[in-house]
Amino acid sequence: MTKPTQNLVLTDRFTRAIDYARTWHTESRKGTQIPYMAHLLGVAALVMGEAGRSIPVTEDMVIAAVLHDVVEDHGGKPRLDEVREKFGAHVAEMVKGLSDTLAEDHDKKEGWEERKVAYLSKLRNEPEDVLLISAADKVYNATAILDDYKEIGPEVWKRFKRGRNQQLWYFDSLIAIFQLRMSNRLVNELQRVVAELAALSAGESSKTTAP
Repeated sequence: MTKPTQNLVLTDRFTRAIDYARTWHTESRKGTQIPYMAHLLGVAALVMGEAGRSIPVTEDMVIAAVLHDVVEDHGGKPRLDEVREKFGAHVAEMVKGLSDTLAEDHDKKEGWEERKVAYLSKLRNEPEDVLLISAADKVYNATAILDDYKEIGPEVWKRFKRGRNQQLWYFDSLIAIFQLRMSNRLVNELQRVVAELAALSAGESSKTTAP
């Protein structure tokens, strides 16, 4: 794919997306006092950082990055319909592709393994825009885990529904799919961070996880 010839321009739609995400994501990151919006804006920044490279980055992609968790965490299918109404069909389709569940009730989501296996399966056939946003999301997540591991060690795994081995399995499975479909800095960075995390935490059983 050729590089885009036009610069990425953000309009008031981007501002509205941030405000929309802010109204739903009032929680903090797992086990921290960091507002969840830091993650959403961080992922959007990583996506914007790929502008002018191999995959054309559009405002719709940046908006989808900001909204990528709102459906799976705050309302499922009805929230997706609202995203479609407010931000258009393309944004909604990307957010759908980035969601591992469309369950309306957060407490009635499918099991962790079921959701992750299904996400990996559909990711193999998602378009490049979804893949790029997904890679940015996983880079942010893996980097946060690595940074926290350096501070608190194995205690970091207690923040998640599954421990070290399952988390690394999921990251490795994602990397394999990304590498088959595209080659860019985000994929390379994800591979580097996950490898460092695996090496640093080698030998752990990580049996204690969040309920």
